Amino acid sequence: MVNKMSSANKLALLSEKLKTIDKASPARARLIKLFDENTFVEIDAFAKSGENAAAVVTGYGSVDGSTVFAFCQDSTVASGAIGKAHAAKIKKVYELAAKTGSPVVGIYDSKGADLAAPYDTMAAYGELLALSNNLSGVVPQVSLVLGTCAGGAALIASGADFIVMSEEGEFFLSSPASGEACSAKNAAAEGVAHILAKDESEALEAARKIISLLPLNNLAEAPIWDFEEVSGSAEVLNGEDVALTDIVKNIADAGSVTELQASFGKNAFAALATIGGQAVGIVGISGSLGKDECAKLARTVSICDAFSIPVITLVNTEGFSGNVRDTAALAHVYAEATTPKISVVLGKAYGSAYIALAGKGANADMAYAWPNAVISPLKPETAVAFLYNDRITAEKSRQDVEAEYADTEASAFAYAERGMIDAVIEPSATRAVIISAMDMLSGKRVNTMPKKHSNMPL
Repeated sequence: MVNKMSSANKLALLSEKLKTIDKASPARARLIKLFDENTFVEIDAFAKSGENAAAVVTGYGSVDGSTVFAFCQDSTVASGAIGKAHAAKIKKVYELAAKTGSPVVGIYDSKGADLAAPYDTMAAYGELLALSNNLSGVVPQVSLVLGTCAGGAALIASGADFIVMSEEGEFFLSSPASGEACSAKNAAAEGVAHILAKDESEALEAARKIISLLPLNNLAEAPIWDFEEVSGSAEVLNGEDVALTDIVKNIADAGSVTELQASFGKNAFAALATIGGQAVGIVGISGSLGKDECAKLARTVSICDAFSIPVITLVNTEGFSGNVRDTAALAHVYAEATTPKISVVLGKAYGSAYIALAGKGANADMAYAWPNAVISPLKPETAVAFLYNDRITAEKSRQDVEAEYADTEASAFAYAERGMIDAVIEPSATRAVIISAMDMLSGKRVNTMPKKHSNMPL
């Protein structure tokens, strides 16, 4: 005959079990900070790895009122070792996120695999890698590296849309000879980390801000925010030699710009922001486009396209300086992206840079230019050398002919006359023009050819 435990005994057992959970663990504290107040709900709190608790805390909660799933590795338990039970808890987070169409935040702080069960760990890494990548482009994913993230965990973390690191974080595949090589500063310089935060609190807040700007999934609409304009933006934009970062800040809503990969590809700018309360990706070029700049722009545009976030491209470049493969990869991302795309030529837009990034032929929905923009298949000096050498006389120097070419045949007005630019706009009107264009494009629908995926020139 089976002895049944009384309700009182079951409650007593639950009370004892609850005492075994370390409510003050740093992992739980991090998740509580991540979520809105009093919204964190833990999942699988009693899961064990041998005699110890599984070295990861999992659950869900709200970020600005939207449901988000998360896991946080706990380096205070067996150094955060990743084993079968550890992986099973994270697996459930991915599966629930897939079922509900909710974002995932992964907080990494583990010294590595559980070497006592290496085969289980290897299988677990592979399963988590597959789950994370299958969710890519379906729900937003943010990786927070607040401690050590190494080996297989680094591969999984890198599959997220955004990687935020605190200065104490370490990120590497295999133990490097130098500690500097695995530092957060190095990860930011190599473009691995999108945001480098001073400390844990700043990193958690950055993750919250990113999540709040994005839609819950690829079928949902991004939230609309209250907003205000930057004071005095018209005067700034109409000024002389305005820096690209200042242009972005005066086009976007006040205080909304979150710059991405600031230490990487420094001739390019990338950010999430809001314009008129609507989430956008803003990318800009000021200088030549090398390998790093191409990768930075391509990554940002690809993420925005996955979640139908409009892309605003600000162009001021003489062209590409990287190799053909890197350039072609960026051009491929732009041409394939079906999200609303608005380009503004601020200054120079020569040759393939205009074609790939700013031109209507490469799938820009709306293309604008400032009055001083110079758009040309070749640099003015090259165009004159090949085509208008006969215009150089004793009365008219080469520099005069080049300036005349830039002011006439290569002017924004000449391209507007040919229908290659939708309008020439005053710099101070840029924000209003973008808001109007985004409103018009809000119902954009594109039917693409049926295919498994495109073959990007990687």
